[in-house]
Amino acid sequence: MSALPPYASPLQRTWFYSFRIICGLIFFFLIFPILVILPLSFNAQDFFTFTKEMLALSPEGYSFKHYNDFFTNPDWQQALTNSVLIAPVATLLATSFGTLAAIGLSQSHVPYKPAIMAVLISPMIVPLIISAAGMYFFYSRIGLQGTYWGVVLAHAALGTPFVIITVTATLVGFDRSLVRASASLGANPVTTFFKVQMPLIIPGVVSGALFAFITSFDEVVVVLFLGSAGQKTLPWQMFTGLREQISPTILAVASLMVAISIALLTVLELLRRRSERLRGLTPG
Repeated sequence: MSALPPYASPLQRTWFYSFRIICGLIFFFLIFPILVILPLSFNAQDFFTFTKEMLALSPEGYSFKHYNDFFTNPDWQQALTNSVLIAPVATLLATSFGTLAAIGLSQSHVPYKPAIMAVLISPMIVPLIISAAGMYFFYSRIGLQGTYWGVVLAHAALGTPFVIITVTATLVGFDRSLVRASASLGANPVTTFFKVQMPLIIPGVVSGALFAFITSFDEVVVVLFLGSAGQKTLPWQMFTGLREQISPTILAVASLMVAISIALLTVLELLRRRSERLRGLTPG
């Protein structure tokens, strides 16, 4: 209910407004650091603080110089190119593996499903530094450490659990009689999957793919362990910029990544609503 009923007690009214104040404070605590970055990215000076001109809202205090540096600096552009080359391939692999795993685990005859699910989603649970160290020792033995495909496979392993969870959640409301009806009409399993199952679970698949993409695009710990100088991604370049040379261009890059994240989260919300409509949870 969005409003209090007229018969609400004083205690209920107190909790009603207190709960909204608490939620507002939590929201402010989470969002305020991000909001500070956005205006600072337009700082005309090479500072990480607000200048007098910015506080006075003077046009001289604002500039696109940091954005211009990002789009013209070869180091930043190389890092962006590496991220664009790595993240989509890792997303494709994670989506393929995660979707197949979720469909397989949704079958009733699969034994030890809880144990298998726990192993598959373990990259989400195990601390990232431990996963990165394990991948480093394993990939170094098979010759993938410091290679493009080593970073791609590592990012795919990190993104697969997100795909498994979202697709599994979508399959909960899937009507199995549709698969049996398709088989009774002579369709083989591959045709049934692409013609019957995929159109209904596609919101979960795309949602998982977006989560996998965000995981790969924002990841820095694993690429520090497995990547070489040739695989320096955008988060790695930002980390290097903070550690070795304090460059305000980081603020512009961070603002762009926030904008991308907001766009992807908006797509996720639209897909969630579409999935609920397809499953009949909400009216069309």
